[in-house]
Amino acid sequence: MKDRIATSPELEAIVQRWVSAFGARDTDVVVNLFSRSKALTYLGSADDEFWTGDTLRTGYKAYIEDVPKFIINESNIVAHEVGSVGWAIWRAKVYAPKTEKAVDFRISFVFILEDAVWRIVQIHNSNPVSNIEAMGFETQSFDDLLLAVDQEELQQSPSGIASIMFTDIADSSTIAQTIGDHLWNRAVRYHLENVEAEIDRTGGRMIKSLGDGTMSAFPTARSALEAAQSIQRKLHTEKVEPRLRARIGIHTGDVLENDGDFFGTVVNKAARIASMCAPDEIRVSDATRIMVGSGARFSFSDAATVPLKGLKGAHKIYKLDWQK
Repeated sequence: MKDRIATSPELEAIVQRWVSAFGARDTDVVVNLFSRSKALTYLGSADDEFWTGDTLRTGYKAYIEDVPKFIINESNIVAHEVGSVGWAIWRAKVYAPKTEKAVDFRISFVFILEDAVWRIVQIHNSNPVSNIEAMGFETQSFDDLLLAVDQEELQQSPSGIASIMFTDIADSSTIAQTIGDHLWNRAVRYHLENVEAEIDRTGGRMIKSLGDGTMSAFPTARSALEAAQSIQRKLHTEKVEPRLRARIGIHTGDVLENDGDFFGTVVNKAARIASMCAPDEIRVSDATRIMVGSGARFSFSDAATVPLKGLKGAHKIYKLDWQK
């Protein structure tokens, strides 16, 4: 029987045009190649990168602005079509000059014909390592929590150095869709109660929770690291389903106002560090690591120098080991 599936030079050219426009941040070209169907879907490599329909069409331009411009090397495209449906696989070595990150990248595309024009109806964006290792940028999971923080609450705490910790649940959207709203809300309440108990036990104070994320403050870096380790260990040994995994970020700094904006910098940096984490990770700033010294109590690894959204320059962060 004759194979009706044919290779498609036309789709290869469209894929090349799309990825080149993405790398150059030519947002109009990128979005104009999307299908007008409600079935339009984007699945990215980060935990929360799953968008559909109008949400994708209207929000994707802003997303592209957060991604560093990159250079495409050794690009390879294989595309096929049958009737009004087509698909393609794009593989390339991608390099981001701003972050000096390089990775072997892979994207799959699904196309449909709309008014005799091929348009993208699904994208699955994939790389074999976490975003921090791959392209040096973070996702937007903590933005809502940052907006909800009542700064006056922390400014009334004792003056001096404090360590700020952010936590959130990895893969939360997928888990919530799987188990339903009722069970998910119960799981989140149980999780937040356990997180707050560890914060209180180690001398910290919960400042804010929103959804499944938390922000807390500690009088010492040591107490913040102990709380983070304890939270991860309890999640690792938890018997109650769904089994949850967390990302935790910590930064230490002076919580007093300095020309009205110093406090915000401390909080923002802690949140941005948390958003660089993979599931089950704790990452801390260089300032936090320096505060606890190099004794045997804490072990750090995987040092990385990264840009953090909204903060100037490059920032050194470390992974705090907790599986002992």
